[in-house]
Amino acid sequence: MKHIQIKERVYYIGANDRKKSLFENNWPLPNGVAYNSYLIKDQKNVLIDTLEFGAKDDYIENIKAILEGEQLDYLVVNHMEPDHSSMVGFIIKEFPNIKVVANSKAFKMLEAYFGLDNSQIHEVKDGDVLEIGYHKLNFVLTPWVHWPETMMTYDSTDKILFSCDAFGSFGTLDGGIFDDEINFQFYEDEMRRYYSNIVGKYSNMVQKAFAKLEGVDISVICPSHGPVWRTNPSLPISLYDKWSKHESEEGVVIAFASMYGNTEKMADYLARLIAERGVKNIRIFDVSKTHVSFIINEIWKYKGVILGSSAYNAGMHPMMQHLCHELEGLNPKNKNYALFGSYSWSGGGVKSLISFADKMTWNKVAEPFEIMGVPDSSKMGGLSEIADNIL
Repeated sequence: MKHIQIKERVYYIGANDRKKSLFENNWPLPNGVAYNSYLIKDQKNVLIDTLEFGAKDDYIENIKAILEGEQLDYLVVNHMEPDHSSMVGFIIKEFPNIKVVANSKAFKMLEAYFGLDNSQIHEVKDGDVLEIGYHKLNFVLTPWVHWPETMMTYDSTDKILFSCDAFGSFGTLDGGIFDDEINFQFYEDEMRRYYSNIVGKYSNMVQKAFAKLEGVDISVICPSHGPVWRTNPSLPISLYDKWSKHESEEGVVIAFASMYGNTEKMADYLARLIAERGVKNIRIFDVSKTHVSFIINEIWKYKGVILGSSAYNAGMHPMMQHLCHELEGLNPKNKNYALFGSYSWSGGGVKSLISFADKMTWNKVAEPFEIMGVPDSSKMGGLSEIADNIL
């Protein structure tokens, strides 16, 4: 394959994964995912992050082809998660004199995964600089974005930020590697789904990372997933800033769990009431049909959240419980919410939803509403209060 240059001496070495169905064996990948690795060729040659094992069978051959017989001097490990680091052992075996550049929080993991000792590691601290010739690499520690050892590498010469998981996205790179080669509308939802499900829990730490990067001149962003931003690097920065501040758009997400269709009828009735009040962005999800990652993505996007559940063993439906569990962990903020549900012989669905909502810091806009039996129009007057106040 043709070498892909980001700058004259900086190369992209990535791979598309269209086989994996679940990222972290949890999040669906309908559009696949890209793993990005980068090589700087200088007086000292540096590889920045590796790939997930098996993603590219000619990965090491590509590195050697770019090096043209030269040695690889350093391997920068920005993040130890295996989709970026599982080739570390193979790189060390191929280039035995290499030094692994990492911060102290990565040491135990490097030892546990690859048997490295401190003599093989070049430790860097926040603000340290590694001069490799023409390029100067600055290290910015960004703990909990999204593991404790996470850091970024900034090339102050070419003003390239190697951001690892920050500013990443789901989705393969189908020909277009750079932001000016793609239609970003295709990627935006997957970028937000990546953020909301993978990074969103640590939004406060994202803001701390932004504070460290304030005033840094960034001409290119090279993340570990998704497109390389060489034309408009301010766009992913602005999106991550917005999402990490929990800024929402006007719209409503209705997620329901229904065993025999009654709670679903309530969801549709409620959506119609909301639409009649002028709201155009309304998204309805059956939690038994749609994976929670897609629902969480929309909840991160929109201001209003309405959850409805049938009763199930005197509690909420298990699939709604799964969604609530994920929401409690990820903790999206600044939401207006309401609850509804139905039951046949004993309640419990709405009661369980109330227990969940009490743990969140959301704004309740209406009293929870629950009915018994068939949800005909004579029973559903309580949904009007929700429709009136959700936004």
